[in-house]
Amino acid sequence: MTADVDPTVAVDITVLIADDEPLVRSGLRAIIDSEPGLRVVAEAADGAQAVALARSLRPDVICMDVRMPTLDGLRATELVLRLDQPPRVLVVTTFASDDYVLEAMRAGAAGFLLKRATADELIHAVRTVASSEHLLYPAAIRDLVLRPGRPDTYRGEPLTARELEVLQLVAEGLGNSAIAERLVIGVETVRTHVAAVLRKLHARDRTHAVVIALGTGLIQLPSDLG
Repeated sequence: MTADVDPTVAVDITVLIADDEPLVRSGLRAIIDSEPGLRVVAEAADGAQAVALARSLRPDVICMDVRMPTLDGLRATELVLRLDQPPRVLVVTTFASDDYVLEAMRAGAAGFLLKRATADELIHAVRTVASSEHLLYPAAIRDLVLRPGRPDTYRGEPLTARELEVLQLVAEGLGNSAIAERLVIGVETVRTHVAAVLRKLHARDRTHAVVIALGTGLIQLPSDLG
C-alpha cells in the first residue's frame, strides 16, 4: 500500500515498511512519519511485495521483518540489495536469537533492531543506516554473531595494521568522520582505507567486510558494544 506524499514537502529519508502484521506496520509508520525529515512511502505485507515496491519506489531504507509469508525477509534482503543503487536494509525482528538475522547480515543488511525497541531507538536506527557510512549492531545481535567456535582461517591479501584499525571501527558502527576523528587522520584517508579493505576482502560493501572479518577472526566486536 503506497502512501500519499505531498511533493511540496521536503523529505530527507524515504522508508518502506515490510511486515506481515498490519498493527506492526501501522505502529512503525506512525513513529517514522512523526519525525521531521522521515517519510514512509509504502508498506509491504510480505517479502515479494517489498522487493517489488523497492524496485519501483527506490526508498532509502527498508524496515524489513524476518518471518513473512510468500518470501521471507532474508531472501527479500538478498534481492533488494541486488538492485542498482539499492536501499539500506534495517532488519526489525522479534527474535534476538533468530538464525535468519545472522543470514540477513551476511546478505548485506546494514542494521538490526528488536521490535521491543523504543520510538527514539527506531528513529535513530533509521537515520543511522540511511548513511552509507554506518552500520548498526545492537548487543542482542552481537551475541548472535559472536557464537563460540573456531573461526575460519583468513587466506586473503593481508590487511595493514591501519586497515585493521579502520575495519574494527567500521564494525563498531562508526562512520568515516568518526573514524577519522578517532584515528586523527583525514576523512579521505579513511575512505581510501575502507576501499582497500573491501578490495582485499573481496567484499561487496561494509557489512560484507565485517561479516568476513568476524568469521575469520580478523577482528572482534568489543563486549560492551550495544
